[in-house]
Amino acid sequence: MSSKVERLVQRYEQFCSLPWERTLAGPQRIWFLVYDKNDERRLRARVSEFEVTTKKAGHGWRLVDLTDAFGTWMAVEEYRESYFENPEDLELLLPEFEQTVVDQIKAELEHPETNEDTVVAVQGIACLFGFTKVSSVVNKLAPFVRGRLLVFFPGEHEDNNYRLLDARDGWNYMAIPITAHDGADAR
Repeated sequence: MSSKVERLVQRYEQFCSLPWERTLAGPQRIWFLVYDKNDERRLRARVSEFEVTTKKAGHGWRLVDLTDAFGTWMAVEEYRESYFENPEDLELLLPEFEQTVVDQIKAELEHPETNEDTVVAVQGIACLFGFTKVSSVVNKLAPFVRGRLLVFFPGEHEDNNYRLLDARDGWNYMAIPITAHDGADAR
């Protein structure tokens, strides 16, 4: 029996190799590759397989890694020491952090080599947990997606409800889920 990550690669290949509808709205061009948070390291070790699969299907590939986004952002913050002393004050800056993340991904969505046949993949989305909402970031990016935005999503999906890192609260979103399970979630 194949591993969950191998099944995810296979399911992704099914999505990627289908003809891409060109008239979809931004939110419909977003794919969430949903996997168990405990599989994070195994999935990261095999991200190159998703790239190979994408290129084999005739599409371009751009990868954005957000793993260090918060640390990188905080490192240049002038008053970072005071935020460590009073973390509740950090809430005032979190919209700025969110915009920094949006801008980082948007730069790849608007890169000269990105077009309607390109997958812009985002890994490290878990770094947003507790600082901003993935739904807010994705909503801001949707209008700029020309090809497909693939979000590596450690969490759960059920009835269009996504839960990052299995958090209690989730959100309903129209992104297309790709899971290791067989089922009718292909488009």
